Amino acid sequence: MTQHKFLLDESRLPKAWYNINPDMPVPPAPVLHPGTHEPVTPDFLAVLFPMGLIAQEVSAERWIEIPEPVREVYRLWRPTPLHRAVRLERALDTPAHIYYKYEGVSPVGSHKPNTAVAQAFYCKEEGVQALATETGAGQWGSALAMACGFFGIDLEVFMVKVSYHQKPYRRIIMENYGAVVYASPTDRTQYGRRVLAEDPTSNGSLGIAISEAVETAATSGGRKKYSLGSVLNFVLMHQTVIGLEALEQMALAGEYPDVVIGCAGGGSNFAGFTYPFLHRNLTQGRRTRIVAVEPASCPSMTKGQYTFDYGDTAAMAPIVKMYTLGHTFMPPGIHAGGLRYHGMAPSVSALVAGGHIEARAVKQLATFDAAVQFSRAEGILPAPESAHAIRVAIDEALACKREGTRRIIAFNLSGHGHFDMAAFEAYHRGKLEDYDYPAALVREAMKHLPQVPAGVA
Repeated sequence: MTQHKFLLDESRLPKAWYNINPDMPVPPAPVLHPGTHEPVTPDFLAVLFPMGLIAQEVSAERWIEIPEPVREVYRLWRPTPLHRAVRLERALDTPAHIYYKYEGVSPVGSHKPNTAVAQAFYCKEEGVQALATETGAGQWGSALAMACGFFGIDLEVFMVKVSYHQKPYRRIIMENYGAVVYASPTDRTQYGRRVLAEDPTSNGSLGIAISEAVETAATSGGRKKYSLGSVLNFVLMHQTVIGLEALEQMALAGEYPDVVIGCAGGGSNFAGFTYPFLHRNLTQGRRTRIVAVEPASCPSMTKGQYTFDYGDTAAMAPIVKMYTLGHTFMPPGIHAGGLRYHGMAPSVSALVAGGHIEARAVKQLATFDAAVQFSRAEGILPAPESAHAIRVAIDEALACKREGTRRIIAFNLSGHGHFDMAAFEAYHRGKLEDYDYPAALVREAMKHLPQVPAGVA
Protein backbone atom coordinates (compact mmCIF):
# COMPACT_ATOMS: atom_id res chain seq x y z
CA MET A 1 0.00 0.00 0.00
CA THR A 2 1.15 3.53 -0.77
CA GLN A 3 2.17 5.40 2.38
CA HIS A 4 0.25 8.64 2.89
CA LYS A 5 2.01 10.26 5.88
CA PHE A 6 5.65 10.56 6.86
CA LEU A 7 6.07 11.44 10.52
CA LEU A 8 8.98 12.40 12.75
CA ASP A 9 8.86 12.05 16.53
CA GLU A 10 9.78 14.92 18.84
CA SER A 11 13.38 13.74 19.11
CA ARG A 12 13.83 14.74 15.45
CA LEU A 13 12.80 18.35 16.04
CA PRO A 14 15.58 20.51 14.53
CA LYS A 15 18.10 21.86 17.01
CA ALA A 16 19.24 24.76 14.84
CA TRP A 17 17.73 27.09 12.26
CA TYR A 18 19.30 27.35 8.81
CA ASN A 19 20.62 30.83 8.00
CA ILE A 20 21.01 31.36 4.24
CA ASN A 21 23.22 34.47 4.62
CA PRO A 22 26.58 32.65 4.24
CA ASP A 23 25.32 30.75 1.19
CA MET A 24 23.87 33.73 -0.68
CA PRO A 25 25.37 33.90 -4.22
CA VAL A 26 25.54 37.70 -3.98
CA PRO A 27 26.30 39.83 -0.91
CA PRO A 28 23.21 41.40 0.67
CA ALA A 29 22.40 45.02 -0.10
CA PRO A 30 22.62 47.37 2.89
CA VAL A 31 19.54 48.21 4.96
CA LEU A 32 19.09 51.99 4.84
CA HIS A 33 17.80 54.55 7.33
CA PRO A 34 14.40 55.90 6.18
CA GLY A 35 15.47 59.48 6.86
CA THR A 36 19.14 59.69 5.92
CA HIS A 37 19.20 56.90 3.31
CA GLU A 38 22.51 55.79 4.82
CA PRO A 39 23.16 52.25 6.14
CA VAL A 40 21.39 51.73 9.45
CA THR A 41 23.18 51.17 12.72
CA PRO A 42 22.26 48.61 15.38
CA ASP A 43 21.20 51.52 17.62
CA PHE A 44 18.53 52.54 15.11
CA LEU A 45 17.21 48.99 14.76
CA ALA A 46 17.25 48.57 18.55
CA VAL A 47 14.38 51.05 18.80
CA LEU A 48 12.22 48.43 17.08
CA PHE A 49 13.83 45.05 17.77
CA PRO A 50 15.70 43.32 20.61
CA MET A 51 19.44 42.92 20.06
CA GLY A 52 19.18 39.13 19.95
CA LEU A 53 17.12 39.34 16.76
CA ILE A 54 19.28 42.10 15.27
CA ALA A 55 22.31 39.84 15.70
CA GLN A 56 20.51 37.05 13.86
CA GLU A 57 19.55 39.42 11.04
CA VAL A 58 23.20 40.04 10.14
CA SER A 59 24.75 36.77 11.29
CA ALA A 60 27.16 34.97 8.96
CA GLU A 61 26.74 31.67 10.83
CA ARG A 62 25.02 28.98 8.75
CA TRP A 63 23.38 27.27 11.75
CA ILE A 64 21.92 29.15 14.73
CA GLU A 65 20.92 27.11 17.76
CA ILE A 66 17.24 27.08 18.69
CA PRO A 67 16.94 27.93 22.42
CA GLU A 68 15.45 25.10 24.45
CA PRO A 69 12.49 27.23 25.72
CA VAL A 70 11.55 27.78 22.06
CA ARG A 71 11.91 24.09 21.22
CA GLU A 72 9.77 23.24 24.25
CA VAL A 73 6.90 25.32 22.82
CA TYR A 74 7.51 23.97 19.32
CA ARG A 75 6.81 20.48 20.67
CA LEU A 76 3.14 21.44 21.04
CA TRP A 77 2.80 20.81 17.29
CA ARG A 78 6.21 20.07 15.75
CA PRO A 79 7.40 18.11 13.88
CA THR A 80 4.52 18.60 11.46
CA PRO A 81 3.49 15.83 9.03
CA LEU A 82 4.52 15.43 5.43
CA HIS A 83 1.70 13.97 3.33
CA ARG A 84 1.79 12.32 -0.04
CA ALA A 85 -1.30 13.56 -1.89
CA VAL A 86 -2.23 10.15 -3.26
CA ARG A 87 -5.90 10.96 -3.71
CA LEU A 88 -5.09 14.22 -5.51
CA GLU A 89 -2.69 12.34 -7.81
CA ARG A 90 -5.51 9.96 -8.69
CA ALA A 91 -7.99 12.78 -9.26
CA LEU A 92 -5.54 14.46 -11.64
CA ASP A 93 -4.60 11.14 -13.28
CA THR A 94 -0.99 12.29 -13.21
CA PRO A 95 2.22 10.26 -13.08
CA ALA A 96 3.65 12.92 -10.74
CA HIS A 97 4.18 12.21 -7.06
CA ILE A 98 2.86 15.14 -4.99
CA TYR A 99 3.89 15.84 -1.39
CA TYR A 100 2.82 18.60 0.96
CA LYS A 101 4.13 19.74 4.32
CA TYR A 102 1.13 20.57 6.50
CA GLU A 103 1.65 23.53 8.84
CA GLY A 104 -2.07 23.83 9.63
CA VAL A 105 -1.65 21.49 12.62
CA SER A 106 -0.22 24.29 14.77
CA PRO A 107 -2.52 25.62 17.52
CA VAL A 108 -3.44 28.66 15.42
CA GLY A 109 -3.60 26.78 12.14
CA SER A 110 -0.58 28.12 10.25
CA HIS A 111 3.22 28.27 10.06
CA LYS A 112 3.42 31.64 11.79
CA PRO A 113 4.14 30.42 15.36
CA ASN A 114 7.55 29.17 14.23
CA THR A 115 8.84 32.75 14.36
CA ALA A 116 6.27 34.23 16.74
CA VAL A 117 7.45 31.99 19.58
CA ALA A 118 11.10 32.76 18.82
CA GLN A 119 10.51 36.52 18.69
CA ALA A 120 8.52 36.53 21.92
CA PHE A 121 11.29 34.53 23.62
CA TYR A 122 14.07 36.95 22.60
CA CYS A 123 11.93 39.93 23.62
CA LYS A 124 11.26 38.38 27.02
CA GLU A 125 14.98 37.67 27.44
CA GLU A 126 15.69 41.41 27.08
CA GLY A 127 12.90 42.54 29.38
CA VAL A 128 10.45 43.75 26.73
CA GLN A 129 7.00 44.15 28.25
CA ALA A 130 4.86 44.94 25.22
CA LEU A 131 4.85 44.50 21.44
CA ALA A 132 3.05 46.11 18.52
CA THR A 133 2.50 44.38 15.21
CA GLU A 134 0.38 44.26 12.06
CA THR A 135 -1.53 41.38 10.53
CA GLY A 136 -3.23 40.83 7.20
CA ALA A 137 -5.50 37.78 7.23
CA GLY A 138 -4.86 37.30 10.94
CA GLN A 139 -2.56 34.27 10.88
CA TRP A 140 0.42 36.27 12.10
CA GLY A 141 -1.58 38.20 14.68
CA SER A 142 -3.04 34.97 16.07
CA ALA A 143 0.39 33.36 16.30
CA LEU A 144 2.04 36.33 18.02
CA ALA A 145 -0.91 36.71 20.40
CA MET A 146 -0.47 33.09 21.45
CA ALA A 147 3.30 33.46 21.82
CA CYS A 148 3.00 36.68 23.83
CA GLY A 149 0.52 34.92 26.10
CA PHE A 150 3.04 32.13 26.70
CA PHE A 151 5.80 34.61 27.64
CA GLY A 152 3.71 37.20 29.50
CA ILE A 153 4.02 40.07 26.99
CA ASP A 154 1.26 42.57 26.14
CA LEU A 155 0.35 42.90 22.46
CA GLU A 156 -1.38 45.43 20.20
CA VAL A 157 -2.34 44.25 16.70
CA PHE A 158 -3.17 46.51 13.76
CA MET A 159 -5.24 44.29 11.46
CA VAL A 160 -5.82 45.34 7.84
CA LYS A 161 -9.40 46.63 7.82
CA VAL A 162 -10.65 44.55 4.89
CA SER A 163 -9.47 41.37 6.64
CA TYR A 164 -10.71 42.61 10.04
CA HIS A 165 -14.23 42.53 8.61
CA GLN A 166 -13.76 39.45 6.38
CA LYS A 167 -12.33 37.30 9.18
CA PRO A 168 -13.89 38.27 12.55
CA TYR A 169 -13.01 34.97 14.19
CA ARG A 170 -9.31 35.63 13.71
CA ARG A 171 -9.79 38.80 15.76
CA ILE A 172 -11.58 36.81 18.46
CA ILE A 173 -8.71 34.32 18.63
CA MET A 174 -6.24 37.16 19.16
CA GLU A 175 -8.41 38.68 21.86
CA ASN A 176 -8.79 35.27 23.49
CA TYR A 177 -5.00 35.10 23.90
CA GLY A 178 -5.04 38.58 25.46
CA ALA A 179 -4.16 40.86 22.52
CA VAL A 180 -5.88 44.15 21.69
CA VAL A 181 -6.86 44.33 18.00
CA TYR A 182 -7.59 47.43 15.90
CA ALA A 183 -8.91 47.72 12.33
CA SER A 184 -6.19 49.55 10.39
CA PRO A 185 -6.13 52.39 9.43
CA THR A 186 -7.12 53.66 12.88
CA ASP A 187 -7.44 57.02 14.60
CA ARG A 188 -4.92 55.88 17.24
CA THR A 189 -1.79 56.88 15.32
CA GLN A 190 -0.72 60.02 13.52
CA TYR A 191 -0.31 58.11 10.27
CA GLY A 192 -3.63 56.30 10.61
CA ARG A 193 -5.43 59.62 11.07
CA ARG A 194 -3.68 60.97 7.98
CA VAL A 195 -4.83 58.01 5.87
CA LEU A 196 -8.42 58.32 7.11
CA ALA A 197 -8.44 62.04 6.39
CA GLU A 198 -7.51 61.32 2.76
CA ASP A 199 -9.74 58.23 2.40
CA PRO A 200 -12.31 57.63 5.19
CA THR A 201 -13.36 54.33 3.56
CA SER A 202 -9.83 52.94 3.16
CA ASN A 203 -9.66 49.13 3.21
CA GLY A 204 -6.16 49.38 4.60
CA SER A 205 -3.05 47.48 3.53
CA LEU A 206 -0.19 45.65 5.17
CA GLY A 207 2.01 48.68 4.45
CA ILE A 208 -0.37 50.96 6.36
CA ALA A 209 -0.74 48.52 9.24
CA ILE A 210 3.05 48.18 9.47
CA SER A 211 3.34 51.97 9.64
CA GLU A 212 0.86 52.13 12.51
CA ALA A 213 2.62 49.38 14.43
CA VAL A 214 6.08 50.89 13.83
CA GLU A 215 4.84 54.32 14.96
CA THR A 216 3.31 52.80 18.09
CA ALA A 217 6.59 51.14 19.03
CA ALA A 218 8.82 54.06 18.07
CA THR A 219 6.81 56.58 20.11
CA SER A 220 6.43 54.39 23.21
CA GLY A 221 9.54 55.69 24.94
CA GLY A 222 11.17 52.29 24.82
CA ARG A 223 8.30 50.43 26.49
CA LYS A 224 7.23 48.59 23.33
CA LYS A 225 9.07 46.85 20.54
CA TYR A 226 7.84 46.04 17.05
CA SER A 227 7.39 42.49 15.80
CA LEU A 228 7.26 41.49 12.12
CA GLY A 229 5.89 38.22 10.72
CA SER A 230 7.78 38.10 7.42
CA VAL A 231 10.35 39.80 5.12
CA LEU A 232 13.35 40.09 7.48
CA ASN A 233 16.15 37.49 7.46
CA PHE A 234 15.66 36.37 11.05
CA VAL A 235 11.95 35.74 10.43
CA LEU A 236 12.65 33.59 7.37
CA MET A 237 15.37 31.76 9.27
CA HIS A 238 13.03 30.80 12.12
CA GLN A 239 10.71 29.24 9.56
CA THR A 240 13.38 26.87 8.22
CA VAL A 241 12.31 24.25 10.75
CA ILE A 242 9.67 23.45 8.10
CA GLY A 243 12.10 22.60 5.32
CA LEU A 244 14.62 20.92 7.62
CA GLU A 245 11.93 18.50 8.78
CA ALA A 246 10.76 18.03 5.18
CA LEU A 247 14.25 16.97 4.09
CA GLU A 248 14.20 14.13 6.62
CA GLN A 249 10.65 13.19 5.70
CA MET A 250 11.40 13.07 1.97
CA ALA A 251 14.25 10.69 2.87
CA LEU A 252 11.71 8.51 4.70
CA ALA A 253 9.62 8.54 1.53
CA GLY A 254 12.65 7.47 -0.48
CA GLU A 255 12.28 10.35 -2.94
CA TYR A 256 13.71 13.83 -3.48
CA PRO A 257 11.70 16.67 -5.04
CA ASP A 258 12.31 17.91 -8.56
CA VAL A 259 10.33 21.06 -7.74
CA VAL A 260 9.42 22.70 -4.42
CA ILE A 261 6.70 25.34 -4.24
CA GLY A 262 5.44 27.89 -1.74
CA CYS A 263 3.11 30.85 -1.78
CA ALA A 264 4.87 34.16 -1.21
CA GLY A 265 3.59 37.43 0.22
CA GLY A 266 6.53 38.65 2.28
CA GLY A 267 8.46 35.38 2.00
CA SER A 268 8.31 33.65 5.40
CA ASN A 269 6.56 30.33 4.71
CA PHE A 270 8.08 30.15 1.24
CA ALA A 271 11.65 30.56 2.51
CA GLY A 272 11.00 28.36 5.54
CA PHE A 273 10.06 25.45 3.31
CA THR A 274 12.35 26.01 0.33
CA TYR A 275 15.61 27.40 1.74
CA PRO A 276 16.84 24.06 3.17
CA PHE A 277 16.33 22.55 -0.32
CA LEU A 278 17.97 25.62 -1.89
CA HIS A 279 20.91 25.10 0.49
CA ARG A 280 21.54 21.79 -1.26
CA ASN A 281 21.26 23.47 -4.65
CA LEU A 282 23.81 26.09 -3.65
CA THR A 283 26.27 23.83 -1.83
CA GLN A 284 25.78 20.30 -3.21
CA GLY A 285 24.94 20.86 -6.87
CA ARG A 286 21.30 19.76 -6.62
CA ARG A 287 18.99 20.97 -9.41
CA THR A 288 15.64 21.22 -7.64
CA ARG A 289 13.46 23.97 -9.10
CA ILE A 290 12.27 26.48 -6.50
CA VAL A 291 8.97 28.21 -7.33
CA ALA A 292 7.45 31.20 -5.49
CA VAL A 293 3.76 31.88 -6.17
CA GLU A 294 2.09 35.26 -5.69
CA PRO A 295 -1.34 36.72 -6.53
CA ALA A 296 -1.77 38.33 -9.94
CA SER A 297 -3.31 41.34 -8.18
CA CYS A 298 -0.22 41.97 -6.03
CA PRO A 299 2.64 40.67 -8.20
CA SER A 300 5.78 42.15 -6.69
CA MET A 301 8.18 39.56 -8.16
CA THR A 302 6.59 39.16 -11.59
CA LYS A 303 5.61 42.80 -12.27
CA GLY A 304 7.50 44.90 -9.73
CA GLN A 305 10.95 46.50 -9.81
CA TYR A 306 14.00 45.17 -7.99
CA THR A 307 15.09 48.32 -6.20
CA PHE A 308 15.29 50.09 -2.84
CA ASP A 309 11.97 50.88 -1.19
CA TYR A 310 10.45 51.52 2.21
CA GLY A 311 9.04 48.56 4.09
CA ASP A 312 5.89 50.47 5.02
CA THR A 313 3.50 53.00 3.50
CA ALA A 314 4.40 55.93 5.76
CA ALA A 315 8.14 55.62 4.98
CA MET A 316 9.04 55.14 8.64
CA ALA A 317 10.44 51.60 8.37
CA PRO A 318 13.95 50.88 7.04
CA ILE A 319 14.62 50.94 3.29
CA VAL A 320 15.59 47.59 1.76
CA LYS A 321 16.40 46.35 -1.73
CA MET A 322 13.58 44.11 -2.85
CA TYR A 323 11.05 43.46 -5.56
CA THR A 324 8.40 46.10 -4.95
CA LEU A 325 5.24 47.56 -6.42
CA GLY A 326 5.90 50.81 -4.56
CA HIS A 327 5.29 51.34 -0.85
CA THR A 328 2.18 53.46 -1.50
CA PHE A 329 0.58 50.71 -3.61
CA MET A 330 -2.93 49.82 -2.41
CA PRO A 331 -3.69 46.21 -3.38
CA PRO A 332 -7.19 45.02 -4.25
CA GLY A 333 -9.17 43.35 -1.47
CA ILE A 334 -8.38 39.74 -2.34
CA HIS A 335 -9.14 37.10 0.26
CA ALA A 336 -5.50 36.00 0.57
CA GLY A 337 -4.82 38.85 2.99
CA GLY A 338 -1.39 37.52 3.92
CA LEU A 339 -0.19 38.02 0.33
CA ARG A 340 -1.24 41.66 -0.04
CA TYR A 341 2.20 43.19 0.65
CA HIS A 342 3.84 45.62 -1.76
CA GLY A 343 7.29 44.04 -1.51
CA MET A 344 9.17 40.79 -1.07
CA ALA A 345 11.85 39.66 1.38
CA PRO A 346 15.28 40.97 0.34
CA SER A 347 16.88 37.52 0.28
CA VAL A 348 14.04 36.02 -1.77
CA SER A 349 14.23 39.02 -4.10
CA ALA A 350 17.97 38.64 -4.61
CA LEU A 351 17.57 34.94 -5.37
CA VAL A 352 14.78 35.63 -7.88
CA ALA A 353 16.92 38.30 -9.54
CA GLY A 354 19.82 35.84 -9.71
CA GLY A 355 17.73 33.09 -11.31
CA HIS A 356 17.82 30.72 -8.33
CA ILE A 357 14.06 31.04 -7.72
CA GLU A 358 11.23 31.09 -10.28
CA ALA A 359 8.31 33.45 -9.67
CA ARG A 360 4.75 32.91 -10.87
CA ALA A 361 1.52 34.86 -10.43
CA VAL A 362 -1.96 33.29 -10.36
CA LYS A 363 -5.43 34.81 -10.30
CA GLN A 364 -7.90 34.53 -7.44
CA LEU A 365 -10.53 32.34 -9.17
CA ALA A 366 -7.97 29.83 -10.43
CA THR A 367 -6.52 29.71 -6.93
CA PHE A 368 -9.90 28.92 -5.37
CA ASP A 369 -10.55 26.33 -8.09
CA ALA A 370 -7.40 24.58 -6.90
CA ALA A 371 -8.32 24.97 -3.22
CA VAL A 372 -11.68 23.28 -3.75
CA GLN A 373 -10.21 20.52 -5.91
CA PHE A 374 -7.56 19.85 -3.25
CA SER A 375 -10.07 19.81 -0.39
CA ARG A 376 -12.34 17.37 -2.22
CA ALA A 377 -9.42 15.01 -2.81
CA GLU A 378 -7.39 15.38 0.40
CA GLY A 379 -10.07 16.58 2.83
CA ILE A 380 -8.15 19.64 4.08
CA LEU A 381 -9.65 23.07 3.44
CA PRO A 382 -6.59 25.23 2.72
CA ALA A 383 -6.07 28.89 3.52
CA PRO A 384 -6.45 31.12 0.44
CA GLU A 385 -2.76 32.02 0.74
CA SER A 386 -1.69 28.36 0.73
CA ALA A 387 -4.00 27.65 -2.20
CA HIS A 388 -1.66 29.67 -4.41
CA ALA A 389 0.97 26.96 -3.92
CA ILE A 390 -1.65 24.28 -4.57
CA ARG A 391 -2.58 25.95 -7.86
CA VAL A 392 0.97 25.72 -9.18
CA ALA A 393 1.49 22.20 -7.78
CA ILE A 394 -1.61 21.07 -9.71
CA ASP A 395 -0.37 22.88 -12.83
CA GLU A 396 2.99 21.12 -12.54
CA ALA A 397 1.27 17.75 -12.07
CA LEU A 398 -0.94 18.32 -15.12
CA ALA A 399 2.15 19.22 -17.15
CA CYS A 400 3.60 15.84 -16.15
CA LYS A 401 0.41 14.22 -17.41
CA ARG A 402 0.65 15.97 -20.77
CA GLU A 403 4.32 15.11 -21.12
CA GLY A 404 4.02 11.55 -19.83
CA THR A 405 6.81 12.18 -17.31
CA ARG A 406 6.99 11.61 -13.57
CA ARG A 407 8.34 14.39 -11.41
CA ILE A 408 8.40 14.68 -7.63
CA ILE A 409 6.52 17.81 -6.55
CA ALA A 410 6.54 19.15 -2.97
CA PHE A 411 4.75 22.21 -1.65
CA ASN A 412 4.12 23.90 1.65
CA LEU A 413 0.52 23.86 2.83
CA SER A 414 1.14 26.77 5.16
CA GLY A 415 -2.24 26.85 6.91
CA HIS A 416 -5.87 25.75 6.95
CA GLY A 417 -8.79 27.88 5.81
CA HIS A 418 -11.24 27.31 8.66
CA PHE A 419 -11.58 31.06 9.23
CA ASP A 420 -11.99 31.88 5.55
CA MET A 421 -15.57 30.77 5.12
CA ALA A 422 -16.68 34.11 3.70
CA ALA A 423 -14.20 33.66 0.88
CA PHE A 424 -15.32 30.13 0.09
CA GLU A 425 -18.97 31.15 0.30
CA ALA A 426 -18.33 33.95 -2.21
CA TYR A 427 -16.56 31.47 -4.49
CA HIS A 428 -19.36 28.90 -4.40
CA ARG A 429 -22.00 31.58 -5.01
CA GLY A 430 -20.16 33.03 -7.98
CA LYS A 431 -19.44 36.32 -6.19
CA LEU A 432 -15.66 36.09 -6.01
CA GLU A 433 -13.90 38.73 -8.10
CA ASP A 434 -10.97 37.77 -10.31
CA TYR A 435 -8.61 40.70 -9.78
CA ASP A 436 -5.74 41.18 -12.21
CA TYR A 437 -2.57 43.26 -12.23
CA PRO A 438 -3.51 46.89 -11.43
CA ALA A 439 -0.94 48.51 -13.72
CA ALA A 440 -2.13 52.11 -13.24
CA LEU A 441 -1.93 51.81 -9.44
CA VAL A 442 1.59 50.41 -9.65
CA ARG A 443 2.75 53.16 -12.02
CA GLU A 444 1.49 55.78 -9.57
CA ALA A 445 3.12 54.07 -6.58
CA MET A 446 6.44 53.80 -8.40
CA LYS A 447 6.65 57.59 -8.51
CA HIS A 448 7.26 57.60 -4.76
CA LEU A 449 10.31 55.33 -4.53
CA PRO A 450 13.10 56.73 -2.31
CA GLN A 451 16.01 58.46 -4.00
CA VAL A 452 18.95 56.41 -2.79
CA PRO A 453 22.49 57.75 -3.35
CA ALA A 454 24.24 55.90 -6.20
CA GLY A 455 27.21 55.07 -4.00
CA VAL A 456 25.02 53.34 -1.45
CA ALA A 457 22.96 51.42 -4.03
